[in-house]
Amino acid sequence: MHGEPRPGPVALVGSGEYLETMTSLERRLLEGRSPRYVQIPTAAAPEGEQVLARWLSLGAAQADRLGVEQVAVVARDRHDCDDPELAEQVRGAGLIYLSGGNPGFLAGALRDTALWRAIVEAWRSGAALAGCSAGAMALTSWAPSSRSWGLGGEPGLGLLPQWRVIPHFDRFGAWMPSPILRRVTQVPDSVHTVGIDEETALVRGLDGDSWRVYGRRKVWVVDRRGKRTGHAPGPSPHEPGEQVPEPPPTDPD
Repeated sequence: MHGEPRPGPVALVGSGEYLETMTSLERRLLEGRSPRYVQIPTAAAPEGEQVLARWLSLGAAQADRLGVEQVAVVARDRHDCDDPELAEQVRGAGLIYLSGGNPGFLAGALRDTALWRAIVEAWRSGAALAGCSAGAMALTSWAPSSRSWGLGGEPGLGLLPQWRVIPHFDRFGAWMPSPILRRVTQVPDSVHTVGIDEETALVRGLDGDSWRVYGRRKVWVVDRRGKRTGHAPGPSPHEPGEQVPEPPPTDPD
């Protein structure tokens, strides 16, 4: 007798969605799953049609490299995200990817919509789910506006409530003033802040249930004082790296 399906892998990516440097990770995420690659560029919608078209072009090239079908779900706003026909396109996905842009806009557009429900249902049924930059932030407990990093932001979608993500950390960490970094890392005891470097991912579900580092650089656990503890990937971009400490479970009450 078969048990209930298990949720698929989850990848929180610092940068590099659809680029050749991340092809090996995306191939791993699709391994053993439907060759149906659902790409959702909603976070970039406020930047206009040219930016959306660029994401779709990059996504198409990556789907070609992987030998799978690109399914572009172009939901530009909350109204689109509640369109059942768009949500239906998620059905049968092997990998669902939320690409970069404005994390606060993405979380607000998706929250409690048909598209978000379809994404969660597909993931719980075994599809892989990835978010890059804004997409990674929106999946967690915190989704600031791209223009107000230090001003609190709004709640994320809460799929991974134990994390707060700072993407592009090797670049942002270099210029982010210490007071802003400390403000960003003021989180409840049940939440951990992680900085994820560019072309690097924090992934669970590919090599057991632990969170592990993939990619070119590091994932950093950042404490409330702004102190950083780095976790490196393996000997090549194809290998999983060091295990990252699991945040304590969130109390459902």
